[in-house]
Amino acid sequence: MFVIKTLSRVVVVRKIALYFVCLLVVFATKTGFASEYHVGPGDVLSITVYDNDDLATKVRVSTAGTIVMPLIGQIKVQSLTVNAITDKITAMLADGYLVSPQVNVFVEEFRSKKAVILGSVRMPGLIELSGPTNFLELVSKAGGLEKDAGDTATIQRKGGGKESSVIIVDLLALIEKGDLSQNMVIQDGDTIFVSKGGMCFITGQVEKPGTYTCGEDTTILKLVALAGGFTGKASRSGINLVRIVDNQKKVYKKVDLYTQLKDSDVVVVPESFF
Repeated sequence: MFVIKTLSRVVVVRKIALYFVCLLVVFATKTGFASEYHVGPGDVLSITVYDNDDLATKVRVSTAGTIVMPLIGQIKVQSLTVNAITDKITAMLADGYLVSPQVNVFVEEFRSKKAVILGSVRMPGLIELSGPTNFLELVSKAGGLEKDAGDTATIQRKGGGKESSVIIVDLLALIEKGDLSQNMVIQDGDTIFVSKGGMCFITGQVEKPGTYTCGEDTTILKLVALAGGFTGKASRSGINLVRIVDNQKKVYKKVDLYTQLKDSDVVVVPESFF
């Protein structure tokens, strides 16, 4: 019973860990990735030049990827980072207009980037990327993961030509181990698919019989924990496992509690008569 309670706590800890990881990542994103954002049509830029208030301007990037600024005129900013735009305007102003200009560029409104998220999330669909956005932030915008979410997600990303690449996100490493290297930055045009986990059914002498998600690391003991633990009448040494093998049902009797489960397995916990 102690092991069951411990496993139940693990589930709670996993949810708490995800919450704090999300907070950490949101902070890191806003502070670390903003200068790496690639500007595009629809974004609104706020531009100031130190000690030159007449040059301060707020402008929306046109569909052609350009802006217009006093003194300089039209500037191509499509796909440039905030730092690159700052350097470009600084160089143009220094070329015969100002001595050692100090330019600051800030993205006031993010409108140009979009991504699609599908699969086991609560609100799949097209999502506008309001600035630098990582995987966990995108999942949050999609309402969070569904209960049947699997252990991995894929990011399909368009390359320079017609080819695309696929990036695998290890959800277990990200959520349970806090591996932030798995928290990929989402780019414009990405398609994200959150896989559905395997489903196992447990019946008999457990508190909450039913269907539960079972990944590669799910054992019978863990499934029992998800089902609320054994009842007082359960026969812990007489558990049966029903599995489809080569399209035929096979029954394994008195299986060990640490048996690894597979998708569609059925666990039967009988009543003890002693």
